[in-house]
Amino acid sequence: MTDKNNQETIPSSLSDQEVPKIKLGLQEKYEKEKQEEKNIAPEKEPLNPESIEPVIDQLPEPSGWRILVLPFTPKEKTKGGLIIAQESLDRLRIATNCGYVLKMGPLAYKDKDKFESPWCKKGDWVIFARYAGSRLPIEGGEIRILNDDEVLGTVQDPESVLHYI
Repeated sequence: MTDKNNQETIPSSLSDQEVPKIKLGLQEKYEKEKQEEKNIAPEKEPLNPESIEPVIDQLPEPSGWRILVLPFTPKEKTKGGLIIAQESLDRLRIATNCGYVLKMGPLAYKDKDKFESPWCKKGDWVIFARYAGSRLPIEGGEIRILNDDEVLGTVQDPESVLHYI
């Protein structure tokens, strides 16, 4: 069928049918990648006191006067909704000087010549020197083993003493 300008027109029977879409090669590749992303397991979240409770028995037992501490992991988003760069988060995790007391050795704070009373207990947030203790990498982060006299103080909220770079 042709019109006045000698151009082909679509027959009315075909115009009611849906015209098949042409798939581009890149479109198929993109769709496959999207499907694969859905099947990939999500990244493990950083360790925090709540998530480590089920595996706390598998962590090393501090000996003598040592304390096992989980360093504070900063949030990935600010209160205003800004996402903090991964590099900055990694730097903060390494340089953190605040942590959650997981376990205490049998002799921690037992030296009566040094301590009148314990400086902290299991479940406290403590402040310690930047390079204090021994770092032990574990899945999802790291833990530290500190000497009992390396604890500088306790805090109620670790975010109150840390600031983002």
